[in-house]
Amino acid sequence: MRTCRIAPSILSADFARLGEEVRDVAAAGADWIHFDVMDNHYVPNLTVGPLVLKAIRPYVSIPIDVHLMIEPVDALVPSFIEAGADIITFHCEATKHVDRTLQLIRKGGVKAGLVFNPATPLDYLDYELDQIDVVLLMSVNPGFGGQSFMRDMLTKLRGVREKLDAYKAQTGREIALEVDGGVKPANIARIAAAGADTFVAGSAVFGAGSAQGYAEVIRSMKSAVAVLA
Repeated sequence: MRTCRIAPSILSADFARLGEEVRDVAAAGADWIHFDVMDNHYVPNLTVGPLVLKAIRPYVSIPIDVHLMIEPVDALVPSFIEAGADIITFHCEATKHVDRTLQLIRKGGVKAGLVFNPATPLDYLDYELDQIDVVLLMSVNPGFGGQSFMRDMLTKLRGVREKLDAYKAQTGREIALEVDGGVKPANIARIAAAGADTFVAGSAVFGAGSAQGYAEVIRSMKSAVAVLA
């Protein structure tokens, strides 16, 4: 059976009830919580920081996947580790030394990942796979809500999947392939077929509006992937 991890993004949650919201999606079958951090510098939006992460950490036991859309990266990594991150990903362009930042994250005892924007080349994967636990492909341009999945990203997904499968065959180590942007029940099977195994879903999940609705959406997404060969 194909791996299918659903990672609801808190940006689509009701922030007045954020602890309850993350607890509800975890109970509904979410596998990770996706925690988007924007600094109004690397991307033109401003979201949340370590204090919010620390506040929601007691509400869930599933991994919290911190996606840093900030520049510079290194100065804030220790704060997110201390606040309870399980996974920290960052954009290749946002740091002066990718390998050093990956090592900083991993030395803190959490998993590390690289994020690739739609137009970012995949060259770093040729040198950094030993330091990476997650590859996150943006299927929209980061920093803006309400965008649709870019169909051209399916080709990029297939290319990354080929690299990760070859690496696993050589080392036995599995690296998660996560997709962020425009994922919903109607297209998740196509995205999974191209090679993704982890799916960020914000409005698709939280837009259902209730704990029961969250469970129905997550179940439908996992069912759509499960039927693939």
